[in-house]
Amino acid sequence: MSSVNTGISNVERLFDLGLEQKIYSAGAIAIGKGDRVLFEKAAGHVSYEPDAAAVTVNTKFDMASCSKILGPTFAAFHMIENGDLCLEDTLGELLDHCPEDKKRITIKNLMTHTSGLPAEILLWKELTDPSEVLNCILNTPLVYPTGTNVTYSCMGYITLAKILEKLSGMPLDEMARKWTFDPLGMKDTQYRGNDKASEDKTIAYTEVKSLFYEGIPGVVHDENARFIGGVSGNAGVFSTLHDLELFAAMLSKDGEPLVTKRLMDIARVNYTPGLDENRGLGFQLSGPSATFFGDLFGNDGFGHTGYTGTSIAVDAKTGLYVVYLTNRVYPSRSEGRLTRLRHQIHNAAVKEFIGC
Repeated sequence: MSSVNTGISNVERLFDLGLEQKIYSAGAIAIGKGDRVLFEKAAGHVSYEPDAAAVTVNTKFDMASCSKILGPTFAAFHMIENGDLCLEDTLGELLDHCPEDKKRITIKNLMTHTSGLPAEILLWKELTDPSEVLNCILNTPLVYPTGTNVTYSCMGYITLAKILEKLSGMPLDEMARKWTFDPLGMKDTQYRGNDKASEDKTIAYTEVKSLFYEGIPGVVHDENARFIGGVSGNAGVFSTLHDLELFAAMLSKDGEPLVTKRLMDIARVNYTPGLDENRGLGFQLSGPSATFFGDLFGNDGFGHTGYTGTSIAVDAKTGLYVVYLTNRVYPSRSEGRLTRLRHQIHNAAVKEFIGC
């Protein structure tokens, strides 16, 4: 990719402010259009420990819920374009022994968070065997009738991944590698196991003590994803700024070379107008409802955030993208200042780079 660095700017000033105010210890940001990287910076350290590794463009971050678009969303897109999956396929058709109240949930419902499945179930607390995860989700009552509301649901995406694995005959991490990471050249992006041997102190640290687990650098922060084994529909991907520039460039170019523009146009439709969130297929969309995009993306933004402090935002009209990676949950999830800072950075990025 060609690269242009414009030096000190409002984006850089705000990015540095996050480090100075200890909103995060580790940060990396890239702004670009298509194959052009317009601005790129990585700074800080993976933790506040003595001799902690310095952050570079190749430092891995726990992508948290950004994993939803990096993994199962594009796996689903691949299967849709290959004719192996349809958006209107129902759980009743796809799963054996599906409870009656879940039979009419469609793939589209799962991808737009309109299934009625709860936002969260404490699987790590309710179960002892990860093989029971899908049964637990399917046997939990709906929180509203399918299709009548939008509730962002990690349970819906865990269910989606289980369906994709059943249909493809491959585990989620293999699908993601074969259909997304390898074709884009994302050589440092992967799902990581959750055993002690997976510890890697060069990876940006997350929470020192989460709700249930001790923090281990390089092991997924999300409790449910860790319980499942580190490869989960809701979280589990670790990636670097350089790799995510490749992914964001693909989004900027309407899905080229992974999927067609026709599919991306369908994915960026707002399927939840008038509800609390603007949801496309896998993507959160900007617009009238409160979003993570800030004030200047208008109605053309699409992307996703991760609880650990990561985000990918793309302007569909111009192709401008912002990849912003932090470890804001380190040392504790109580840090809440990133939301406003991300809005400020997105606003500054649109002002400075939209015409480039």
